Amino acid sequence: MRLTVNGVEHEVTSPPLATLLHVLREELFVTSPKAGCQQGGCGACTVLVDGEPRRACLMPVAAADGAAISTVEGLGDADDLSTVQAAFHERYAAQCGFCTSGFMMAAEALINRGDGNVEREEVLEALSGHLCRCTGYVKIVDAVTAAARGDVAPQRASADTEPHGDGAVTLVPGSPA
Repeated sequence: MRLTVNGVEHEVTSPPLATLLHVLREELFVTSPKAGCQQGGCGACTVLVDGEPRRACLMPVAAADGAAISTVEGLGDADDLSTVQAAFHERYAAQCGFCTSGFMMAAEALINRGDGNVEREEVLEALSGHLCRCTGYVKIVDAVTAAARGDVAPQRASADTEPHGDGAVTLVPGSPA
């Protein structure tokens, strides 16, 4: 079986009924999709399969044969964040981070489908079924709404934690400080 993961083609050797989540994490070492409930209820394993959000813990890899799989690793990197990643960074939408990749992939699919004119109710629908035990979802919904509107600046957001200037304080990414 062949998968294209984040633009790179892979020949998969796992059995056809192995889950896509297992193949991504254990065979291809793509670790952003998380094994949460393993029953499709938490959304932590969400990836895009040919542009559509799918629960990787429920999908047999054979069903993804020939598909293009996108994960958070394919959205951007620390020095060049995607719009969704920048929005989560700017709006402090991640706390522990376990669920964040699933939320980001659902948001990416919503934004790719839309025209930038996404209503709050559409965001809530797109994120339904994604569970976060750390937040009240307000910052997550705000981040997705901002990303859909284009109200973020990826060039401002980075993982740079080095102090800048005289008496500068190092800030931890994700901290509201």
